[in-house]
Amino acid sequence: MSEPTAQPIQAVLFVCSMNAVRSPMAEGLARMRYGRTLYVDSAGLSKADRDGFALSALRELGIDFEGDEPHTLDEIDCEGFDLVVALSPEAHARARELLRATSVELLYWPIEDATQETGTRDQRLEAYRRVRDMIDRHIRDVIGPRVRRAG
Repeated sequence: MSEPTAQPIQAVLFVCSMNAVRSPMAEGLARMRYGRTLYVDSAGLSKADRDGFALSALRELGIDFEGDEPHTLDEIDCEGFDLVVALSPEAHARARELLRATSVELLYWPIEDATQETGTRDQRLEAYRRVRDMIDRHIRDVIGPRVRRAG
């Protein structure tokens, strides 16, 4: 995932398919963990409204993402980031293509798509919690050690 010699980062972009579940979860979690020490944004290959289950899973941790607007990857200048993290296979392929001639680092975290979960409301919400917690572990373990601290 991350090499011991990896460079410190100041800006990270999370990318998934629709900027509705995984990437906004990652954006909210990274902001919660690193506040103003890390610039964070998210985008999707296409736009969709924020997913209600994703918003609920974030609210459980005190993260309010209701007012945040979804973005597409085409609306973002990827070269303004030190690191782009792709969270879906499609996003990884597109980001790799966009970043191939840049110095921006690309990571791929294959995170399951919680929207594919079926069953009761509680079963579906539990899938979103798993995704949220997996993303949070990656952020803490991979990104955390690389965040440039002031001073």
